[in-house]
Amino acid sequence: MTVYFIGAGPGDPDLITVKGAKLVERCPVVLYTGSLVPAEVVGRAKDDALVLSSEAMDLDEIIAVCKEAHDKGQDVARVQTGDLSIYSSLAETTRRLDVLEIDWQVIPGVSSFQASAAALGLELTLPEVCQTIILSRASGRTPVPDKENLKSLARHEATLCLFLSISLIRKVVRELKDVYPSDWPIAVVEKASHPEQRILRGTLDTITEQVEAAGIKSTAMIIVSKVLKEQDFNDSRLYANNFSHGFRRARVVEGES
Repeated sequence: MTVYFIGAGPGDPDLITVKGAKLVERCPVVLYTGSLVPAEVVGRAKDDALVLSSEAMDLDEIIAVCKEAHDKGQDVARVQTGDLSIYSSLAETTRRLDVLEIDWQVIPGVSSFQASAAALGLELTLPEVCQTIILSRASGRTPVPDKENLKSLARHEATLCLFLSISLIRKVVRELKDVYPSDWPIAVVEKASHPEQRILRGTLDTITEQVEAAGIKSTAMIIVSKVLKEQDFNDSRLYANNFSHGFRRARVVEGES
């Protein structure tokens, strides 16, 4: 029997993958993060399925549910928000399942950084402006390795997407101002893809006041990037009419007028 770790997406219940939704519909045990996963996602479960919220459980209790289901020959749909590859507790949970010799699989989902970019109508990479995205968080109760501090990351001038950091917005701004000018663009997306979604756009000088005035304290993505304001950039080569690739021949010779 198998424990399926399913990324439910950032909030919109329609953003779960078809594969993930089918597993929720099929599995006799559904264990979900009740504080974050929309009820509509687990509402797909069979009428006779055991549906449990893990929001008040510790890791031992979560493992116990998986072990009991395994002993009964039942598959488990472990449904978590976003995508399991980022800040999901996947590693610590599967390490325990491996010791118990319980099979598991991961079903990817849409991350909140992607949903936030969609809400902003933003491409996080622009030709010759920014070609790198850094996913990280500010150091808080969970420490960040010294070499991954915000000032070190900011020096790359890549698009910086910060998870789990909105309650530390003053610290974030203070550290980024050591690297960037005060008018560097920044955006905050609260509850991306939820009906309650809110978007703030500003600069390092203005964003703290905006966040505090809006009362945003959790469930928000911080995006810091030149692409938030950059409009003067070159088109990519991919669709240029003088660029050939394996599926298209150039129509114009480079340099021709």
